[in-house]
Amino acid sequence: MTDTIALHSDERAADDGIPVADLTEAGPIHTPIQQFMDLARIHGPVFKRKFGDHETLFLASLDLVTELADESRFSKAKSVVLENVREFTGDGLFTAYNDEPNWAKAHEVLMPAFALGSMRTYHPAMLKAVRRVMAAWDRRVADGTPVQVAEDMTRMTLDTIGLAGFGFDFESFSRGDTEHPFVEAMVRCLEWSLTKISRDPDADHSAADAAFRTDADYLASVVDEVIAARTASGESGDDDLLGLMLGARGQEGGAAGDGPALDLANIRNQVITFLIAGHETTSGALSFALYYLLKDPLALRMVQREADELWGDQADPDPSFEDIGRLPFTRQVLNETLRLWPTAGAFFRQAREDTLLGGRYPLKAGEPVMVLTPMLHRDPVWGDNP
Repeated sequence: MTDTIALHSDERAADDGIPVADLTEAGPIHTPIQQFMDLARIHGPVFKRKFGDHETLFLASLDLVTELADESRFSKAKSVVLENVREFTGDGLFTAYNDEPNWAKAHEVLMPAFALGSMRTYHPAMLKAVRRVMAAWDRRVADGTPVQVAEDMTRMTLDTIGLAGFGFDFESFSRGDTEHPFVEAMVRCLEWSLTKISRDPDADHSAADAAFRTDADYLASVVDEVIAARTASGESGDDDLLGLMLGARGQEGGAAGDGPALDLANIRNQVITFLIAGHETTSGALSFALYYLLKDPLALRMVQREADELWGDQADPDPSFEDIGRLPFTRQVLNETLRLWPTAGAFFRQAREDTLLGGRYPLKAGEPVMVLTPMLHRDPVWGDNP
């Protein structure tokens, strides 16, 4: 790593005193978050990464990130990768521009979906998905075949968001080792978004772009079928994400027409966004949690003991929604997992107008700043034993 990193000092870097890591000649980035973390370890919590003509300011300091959180001075910014993701998620919540009306509309419509009462509603669907992964692991143990933890966590969480959010069953565990075509197309779309930023500008990318368009159109067609099936069923309940969005659409022009209404294109964008963000982040957190538990026998035993105290005398327990709140150590394990490896590894903020960050780092209006979350969570301010 350090052999490929050369400090690049130009006039701007000299003026603001921020170290610049020039990675223009370092080649493709296969593990970007780990590379950025290494740079932070070398250069500190404030540094710039230069790649060709593009330069990005990174932050991993609690004080500076707290300042960035001031909505009166800073706002959400999107990375180049998210600009590419926008090609197939449009104005969904993650990829909408700050001034697009649908962001505020969708935010207002979907907030109730994350209230405590909604979590209770989702509980049966979550249990259904969990039982599927347990049954699959029991079969693998009986057959003497290894368990693919990360892949099965992805299957489980995809089924969960499909069932709980949209009443759609991907049936991931009935396909053997084959993923649902939607997942395969979604992964290829995400790969296209990542690789587009570093591909050779002189090469012919028409075939890759055409394949991406095919995959993006397929994602849209599947979601359109889900929406059409719900609409045809006549079910207008607001107990999941899709129901809330369709219900809000139905308000338009009606007695409750003063509420926000989402058009069908935006509902499709929101569904695709939640299927991407709603399953991969959770599967990553669970995979890391299981990994760390296997590395820490004492913590593993404490998690097991906590579960045994609730259900140890039951061959086939049926956990209630209230039971989940009786697992404090398990909650701590998940919290610590998210501290070490937050599944949103980075996010961007931008200044609303020219300003000085921390009283010393100049930022121009609209200039994106990348917060490196794993290193923020390792800031010594949290103490020796977080």
